[in-house]
Amino acid sequence: MGDVLEVPEKTIEEVPEPEPESKPEPASEPELAPEPEPELAPEPELESELAPEPEPEPESAPEPELAPVSDLEPESDPELTPVPESGPETGPELAPAPRPRRRGRTTLLIAVAAVLGVVAGTCTGFLVQANRAPDKLPSLAQSTLTQVKGPAPEPLSAAQDRQVKVDGDLRKLLLKKPSGAKDAVFSDGIDGWLDLSAYAERFNGPDEAFGYEVDQEFRRAAIAQWREGTRDVDVLLVQYRQVVGLGASESGTDAFYWAEREPDTTSWPIPGTGDGMAYVHGADDEGLYSAEAIAWRGDIAVDIWIYDSKPIPKKKIMDLAERQMERL
Repeated sequence: MGDVLEVPEKTIEEVPEPEPESKPEPASEPELAPEPEPELAPEPELESELAPEPEPEPESAPEPELAPVSDLEPESDPELTPVPESGPETGPELAPAPRPRRRGRTTLLIAVAAVLGVVAGTCTGFLVQANRAPDKLPSLAQSTLTQVKGPAPEPLSAAQDRQVKVDGDLRKLLLKKPSGAKDAVFSDGIDGWLDLSAYAERFNGPDEAFGYEVDQEFRRAAIAQWREGTRDVDVLLVQYRQVVGLGASESGTDAFYWAEREPDTTSWPIPGTGDGMAYVHGADDEGLYSAEAIAWRGDIAVDIWIYDSKPIPKKKIMDLAERQMERL
């Protein structure tokens, strides 16, 4: 019996050792305050102990038993609030950036000063002009011009005024038929004149030529034709209005292009014409030789053709071109 009584005495002495009251003591120490993890460690133990309890409803969970666990957590003191500073995220690098300087005040002052300067200058100029006496404006009416007495000068003759010559009868400006020459077998035009349709028929594409000459402001054309032995000669003067463009020179430039495309062709510049050219072509498929001269002066284009069954000498086409240009 004596042994049975001694056992409870030992148990009574050992019970006070695991008192939970000794655990909150480290909370007063500043070093252990920032570490809440060791204090929350008993929470999973309580949950593990209470988990095996079979309870039908989740409401009967050991929520009331967890309440004392929160009481064991150390209360946050205002003096210990700077604990997060020791963490890696609250280092000196994450300090709030300084607020940028407000803009606009200096710019506004400069703008206001500029506006005031303009207004002040305008007012000053107005006041200066207002104090001055107005200048007297000149009279709008002009004095009567004195006229020379006597008869008016006579108009220039055709020899002195080239425009008078070219506005007259173009047929008079054509080369005359040489003595001994015969009339052409197939003559073009009527009485030496060619209208636009008759002139377009001389081209390989009459329809295209007709539209082209309309665009070039075709005015009129004159032609002289004759036959010397086996040689046929055509001399044409084509006049353009030239209101919008330079029809004579443009027509001659286009004729250069087609003349140079002919096979077996030789060309020479025509003296005294600027850009005039003479061409001698070889025989075509039918064995017919040809030569042509292209030039212009003012609003008149010159087009001379020679056809023969034998080669045409350069001297012949050059002579006709030079003599025709002299008449212009």
